[in-house]
Amino acid sequence: MASSTRRFGIPAAAGLALVLMLAGCGGAGAGGRTAHADRSAAARTQEGPGPATESVVSRTARARPGPAPSDSAGPARLPGLGPRTLAQIPDSARQVVLVTGRDKNSSTSQVVLYRHTEAGWEPGATWPAHNALRGWTDDHRVGDLRSPIGVFALTDAGGLLADPGTRLPYDQGRGFTINGTGFEGEPLAGSFDYVVAINYNRRPGTSPLDWTRPLGADKGGGIWLHVDHGGPTQGCVSVAKRHMRELLRTLDPALHPVVVMGDAASLAR
Repeated sequence: MASSTRRFGIPAAAGLALVLMLAGCGGAGAGGRTAHADRSAAARTQEGPGPATESVVSRTARARPGPAPSDSAGPARLPGLGPRTLAQIPDSARQVVLVTGRDKNSSTSQVVLYRHTEAGWEPGATWPAHNALRGWTDDHRVGDLRSPIGVFALTDAGGLLADPGTRLPYDQGRGFTINGTGFEGEPLAGSFDYVVAINYNRRPGTSPLDWTRPLGADKGGGIWLHVDHGGPTQGCVSVAKRHMRELLRTLDPALHPVVVMGDAASLAR
């Protein structure tokens, strides 16, 4: 099968080079060496997420046409979300990937995919997940090893393996290869078999490997949903491989999916 990288206008060789500069996903222990940890200082300035700002998170999603809410109080029925978080969810969103961290400094979380129907927000299964080593932040700075809190559109996907049947644009190629070990000595190989780009500090409608950082290099980027490697990440959210396949097959751009992510206390504000 030919790589679908061409759908994004990025040659496969360029994608391979770009992934060597991405550092938002995966992780390395204090003594570990990974595809992320071996990069130059200049490349590391792109590492991790930046502050989760509503204007960046949802402006693009709000601009897309979508059906009017069948229940104006629908978003309030998503459990655990307070008014500040609810205000960031675009009115057009009909799928929400809710990532709830155990606490502000924890690297473990849970993921539930909700779909809005005539009956309201209906949950799917609950999946265990990992987030960044040091937990969560409203104002990430490069190298702090925390995941961004906020609401982000999900528009693009990809991976080392072939498209499992997603409706999202999918970029398959060797650029998603990763090796080395994580923070707890776990192998990172296969972590990018499947990924969904989280639209923090990136250009929607491009490959997850796209290098564009609208907020600047110091605000990081390369924040993905990807395959869990059994330990904390540098900024991404990771779930089991079978769950990533299910997520990819379920997400539908016509339903304007978003991820709502953060520790429980922050999301409740």
